[in-house]
Amino acid sequence: MSTSTDELAERLDRLETRIAYQDEAIEALNQIITAQWGTIETLRRQVAEIGERLEDAAAALPPVDRPPPHY
Repeated sequence: MSTSTDELAERLDRLETRIAYQDEAIEALNQIITAQWGTIETLRRQVAEIGERLEDAAAALPPVDRPPPHY
């Protein structure tokens, strides 16, 4: 009976250790995802700003009178 109890105790210890490492890994991944989300939001704002600048620059240019391509 004690062998069975010892085996169960060892198995429980292994499972608890495994869960502890998994919790650490999950927390590390969560921190990485949070940092990446912040970077993505910054990049989205920058892309939107660049798009607005491009539209403003295109609107400020005078129209170009070119002959149609078939001439």
